[in-house]
Amino acid sequence: MPLAEICSLNSQFTSQTPRERVRDAIARFERIGVAFSGAEDIMLVDLAVKARKEVCIFTLDTGRLHPETYRFLEKVNTHYGIQIEVLFPEGAAVERLVTEKGLYSFYKDGHTECCQIRKVAPLQRKLVSLDVWMTGQRQDQSSTRKTLAAVELDTQLGEDRPLIKINPLFDQRSQAVWDYIRVMELPYNPLHQQGFVSIGCEPCTRPVLPHQSAREGRWWWEEEAHKECGLHIINTP
Repeated sequence: MPLAEICSLNSQFTSQTPRERVRDAIARFERIGVAFSGAEDIMLVDLAVKARKEVCIFTLDTGRLHPETYRFLEKVNTHYGIQIEVLFPEGAAVERLVTEKGLYSFYKDGHTECCQIRKVAPLQRKLVSLDVWMTGQRQDQSSTRKTLAAVELDTQLGEDRPLIKINPLFDQRSQAVWDYIRVMELPYNPLHQQGFVSIGCEPCTRPVLPHQSAREGRWWWEEEAHKECGLHIINTP
C-alpha cells in the first residue's frame, strides 16, 4: 500500500472508535492478524472476535512468562471458544544464548539480544504470512509511544516487504480500557490485581507504585528510552 494510502487510512481510523477501527480493518484486509500480549489488550481481542470469530489471534510464548499469564491465555480461549495461535522461539537459538551467557544475561548486557531471540524472531516468522497486523498499543503507555498513530507503515521485514500496522486502541486511556473490561465482564490477567500494569516476561516485569508509568515496571534497570523489546521498532527513538 502506497504511503499516501496509509496516511488516508490513518486519517479515517483516527476519527473512528476502537470498535469501528477493528471492524473496518478486519472487513477490509484478508491477511490480517491480531497480536495479543496477555494483558489489558484483552479489549482488542474482544473487539476482534466480535467482528469476526475466526480472525487470526496470536501470542508470543517466550518460555519466561508468569504462570498467571499462561493460565490467563487458556481462560481467554475458553471464554471465546477460540484457539489463540502460540508462537515459540527457535529452540537452538535459546539454547545457545543460555549456554553462552546464562539465564539472566539481560541484567548485565541489556534485554535486546534475549528479546530478539524470544520475541522478535518468532513474530517476524508470523508476519511473513500477513499483510496487516493489529496491536493493543496505546499512547499513554510510555514516552516511546506518545506519538503512536492509528495506522503505521511497518518495515521490519524490509523496505521491499512493508506491512500495515493498526493500533485500534492508540488513543484510549488506561481508565477507558479498564472501564470496558469491567462493563463487558471480560477475563483479565490476575497480575493486574498485584500491581502489575505492563506485563511481559517474569524476570523483566515487576509491579509499579501509584503514579508510576506502566513501563517503569519493565526492564527497570534500563533507561526509559530503551524500553521497547523490538516488536514495535517504529516506537524506538
